[in-house]
Amino acid sequence: MKIEQIYTGCLAQGAYYIESNGEVAIIDPLREVGPYIKRAANDKAKIKYIFETHFHADFVSGHVTLSKETGAPIIYGPLANPSFEAIIAKDGQEFKLGEITIKVVHTPGHTMESSTFLLKDKNGKDHAIFSGDTLFLGDVGRPDLAQKAADMTQEQLAGTLFDSLRTKLMPLADDVIVYPAHGAGSACGKNMMKETVDTLGNQKKMNYALRADMTRDEFIKEVTDGLLPPPKYFPLNVKMNKEGYEDFDEVLERGTTALTPDAFEVAANETGAIVLDVRHQNDFVKGHIPRSIFIGLNGDFAPWVGALIADVDQPLLLVTPDGKEEEAITRLSRVGFDGTIGFLKGGFEAWKKASKDYDTITSVPAAEAVAAIKAKHTPVFDVRKETEYLSEHVKNAENTPLSSLNDYLTEFPEKETFFVHCAGGYRSVIAASILKSRGIHNLVDVAGGFAALKADGAEVTDYVCPTTL
Repeated sequence: MKIEQIYTGCLAQGAYYIESNGEVAIIDPLREVGPYIKRAANDKAKIKYIFETHFHADFVSGHVTLSKETGAPIIYGPLANPSFEAIIAKDGQEFKLGEITIKVVHTPGHTMESSTFLLKDKNGKDHAIFSGDTLFLGDVGRPDLAQKAADMTQEQLAGTLFDSLRTKLMPLADDVIVYPAHGAGSACGKNMMKETVDTLGNQKKMNYALRADMTRDEFIKEVTDGLLPPPKYFPLNVKMNKEGYEDFDEVLERGTTALTPDAFEVAANETGAIVLDVRHQNDFVKGHIPRSIFIGLNGDFAPWVGALIADVDQPLLLVTPDGKEEEAITRLSRVGFDGTIGFLKGGFEAWKKASKDYDTITSVPAAEAVAAIKAKHTPVFDVRKETEYLSEHVKNAENTPLSSLNDYLTEFPEKETFFVHCAGGYRSVIAASILKSRGIHNLVDVAGGFAALKADGAEVTDYVCPTTL
């Protein structure tokens, strides 16, 4: 028996390759399915089943294409209603894979079709669970994403999740291995551990949501407390996972159309495409196409695209580092952005050589910013998450989180110079690019972000919880 976790850091997502005696099951595959097919061929094995834990919201699974290319059936748990052909398994139904067995355990709560797959070894012993978004390491799946589809409140879904965990998963033996669908950094939970594999016994000790003495009401309150609004692209990904989508090979072929600077400019003007620059932030600061949006490949690229662009049907034109266009298109497609219509051949240097207009961002070292803040009281805007800001921030700085930046546009000075910063420099350049695309040019980026500001002597304020007298 072979179990391989295929973890994608940008999405904080785990897909699984399971092989026994020449037969393979794939759980929650990524959009590009070639690697799974190649891996099975190297093992001289046949992909027999494709298991989906639920209709994913944060990425587009590769289940439809993988089934089409291999003939393997797609298997969901009870209550799933996809538009394509699939096996809708019953609670407790078992599927033989070589010498092992995979049992469907219906665990509704995150969504109503959510199911956990219990792997039993050749002796029939419970070995591992593939828990999808039902159980994470350190957390459980958020219960607010499927309210409309389930016609239930988030509190009702949380109560259902409590029942699933207590009656279906927690009674399993402590040595059962937990393989979740996501890890730290995913928007599908709020308190995940950095580890990606653990035992159920340790989770019973470490996971706040699995406390033995926890009541149903306590669970509902704690699981629903502090949930941030989900990214706007989540429902669109659910729709694609439920109804199907274009083959990735077609998306890649269209997206890798190389455009000269002139053709690129014409395409941008005629299609209304967003020019998405995925180079390093330091390169973008030095020069970029006017009104282009920066979201660099070296950060949480795909989630930020989904959070900030929102419409998966939006046409995109890419400015990439040399040879990175295929990677960018692949990572965009994982979150449903299939609208790339080409990339700038020769990159930004080709644009400059063609004598096209370009823009820059003023960026200064933290020490220079600190001096201006102290001497001139230059306004400061912090685009980190609210939780980061509340923990510690530059005194008198305004918090304008990147994820909802458009809601704060009227708060930025119209003429007065102001500083913008994040934790280390990636998010602030994204914010600067968005502001400049909206016609706000009187900004200065702080290189190195909050860490550098603090190190260079900026006055910092800790959050103090107000007391009730």
